[in-house]
Amino acid sequence: MKKVIFTEKAPAAIGPYSQAVEVNGMVFLSGQLPVDPATGEFVPGGVTEQTTQVFENIKNVLAEAGLTTANIVKTTVFLADMSLFAEMNAVYAKYFEGDFPARSAVAVKALPKGALVEIESIAVR
Repeated sequence: MKKVIFTEKAPAAIGPYSQAVEVNGMVFLSGQLPVDPATGEFVPGGVTEQTTQVFENIKNVLAEAGLTTANIVKTTVFLADMSLFAEMNAVYAKYFEGDFPARSAVAVKALPKGALVEIESIAVR
């Protein structure tokens, strides 16, 4: 059975997709952008601030599903430029304790709305 996860504490979907979907104890989160859900705008600053907001959005979607970042088993990080990797990675590491999830990180030609970073994740109960 598929269950759609939605919270007002993360940005609403800007297209025909859900913030997250749970199936058989696995929660698939759509890519999160650095949008402040209170304003609907990107947070000011660079990749550090954007990565922080992305993780706050991820945490809020997970919380709606009754989970935390400790439940994440896989992430995919999309960067506007690979030169941003080290700065993103420094923030990324702060959101996990103990074992880190599996991860892919790629540079893409462009991200929605000109974002510097987008992260999607998979979590399990």
